[in-house]
Amino acid sequence: MPRLAIYALVVCVLAIAAAVVSFARGSLLGVVWILLAGVSSNMIWYYVRKARMSRTEGREVTG
Repeated sequence: MPRLAIYALVVCVLAIAAAVVSFARGSLLGVVWILLAGVSSNMIWYYVRKARMSRTEGREVTG
């Protein structure tokens, strides 16, 4: 897994935890945390797919 994908995964997990805490305290700020979790989740998928595509391109070129 690429390093940037791991960083995005950490941000996603922390944003979800912050959203849970925020909603538990009765604050609507949790909505912002949920949106941040969504963006970081998309970043995870992007970096994983990008790494997978570059790996397959490398195999085709050398093969």
